[in-house]
Amino acid sequence: MGDLRRLAMISLHTSPLDQPGTGDAGGMNVYVIELARRLVRRGLEVDIFTRATSSALDPVHLTEGITVRHIHAGPFEGLTKQELPAQLCVFAREVLRAEASQPVGHYDAVHSHYWLSGQVGALARDRWGVPLIHSMHTMAKVKNAALAVGDSPEPAARLIGEEQVVEAADVLLANTDLEAKQLIELYDADPGRVDVVHPGVDLDVFRPIPMAAARAALGLPVDADVLLFAGRIQPLKAPDVLLRAVAELLVRRPERRANLVVPIVGGPSGSGLEHPTALVDLAAELGLSDIVRFIPPVAQAELAQWYSAATAVAVPSYNESFGLVAVEAQAAGTPVVAAAVGGLTTVVRDERSGLLVEGHEPGVWATALARLLDDPRLRDRLATGALAQARLFSWDVTAERTLEVYERAAAALRVAV
Repeated sequence: MGDLRRLAMISLHTSPLDQPGTGDAGGMNVYVIELARRLVRRGLEVDIFTRATSSALDPVHLTEGITVRHIHAGPFEGLTKQELPAQLCVFAREVLRAEASQPVGHYDAVHSHYWLSGQVGALARDRWGVPLIHSMHTMAKVKNAALAVGDSPEPAARLIGEEQVVEAADVLLANTDLEAKQLIELYDADPGRVDVVHPGVDLDVFRPIPMAAARAALGLPVDADVLLFAGRIQPLKAPDVLLRAVAELLVRRPERRANLVVPIVGGPSGSGLEHPTALVDLAAELGLSDIVRFIPPVAQAELAQWYSAATAVAVPSYNESFGLVAVEAQAAGTPVVAAAVGGLTTVVRDERSGLLVEGHEPGVWATALARLLDDPRLRDRLATGALAQARLFSWDVTAERTLEVYERAAAALRVAV
């Protein structure tokens, strides 16, 4: 582990303690907490700085070696992500103040997540004289280039802020080779400061559960065709594409309705908060209210049951920097039907662990879903491939490689000084 002892992680806009699947909580929250847990097992102490959303939130010692520090910056409730840049100065001041109360050299590196955190991380880097490792998680230029129908483009302030963080970071940690390429081509990142480390999946939690047992636990018919969507309900994640595809399936073969169940596990998020009932309304408009089930966000153990209960998991996003839902579903041995975009092209092996679909046209998606529903041999083959594919992504490997990145960045900074 070299000289690294303590790491400051910054996750300004969403706490790793929040329930993934609603608000701004999603794969990034899982990434932060799972990586921190594995780093602690390797001897680091990790402090995670996040914005307080309640006056009652004191520092939380999540587990031995991990402390979540809630920073008071702005009103506790009702502050959207678009309004958070106005709180950067206050948040940064309080992070620096927390460090100033410790002996000199308390932190050995900073790892920031998302561009807002990167702005704070850049200031901490200069003040503390330690390397800044930054993970983008999502990028405005990528999102704006493939904007979902009904979604709002990311503002110019975010684009400028991301460019500043890319310039300031000692290392940019990309989830996939494609994300590394986007950083270099779209943000003019120095290739020598870009490292690729895949996120992982908790294979102890997300593992195959007998389908009949999972369905019994969740109240699903044992012989149903179950097409599952799990994630935040917002245009970027495109759950509407699944509903429109299901409607097309029923136009082609109305008799499917008797066996079809479409669970939507998650809550409104992002621009989806502007019309929180939009997906429910769409299901009614398409005549699917009898087969679509809306399930609030659930804990990981129950989410694992949903994956195992599904015939297939749909991931129709317009972009994903990685695609954690797809990895989790495959770890449960469930085939994935995913959009051929972003990190999903790394996570899902087309025709081996799932099906990759070009575009978001409902008819094309209906055809892909019908292939799975109508071909048990294909489902079995993809299920076997899904398990093999998921085993390639381990949080322990992620932590080892990330720790190597920290060490190289710290050594390079010492040489530069």
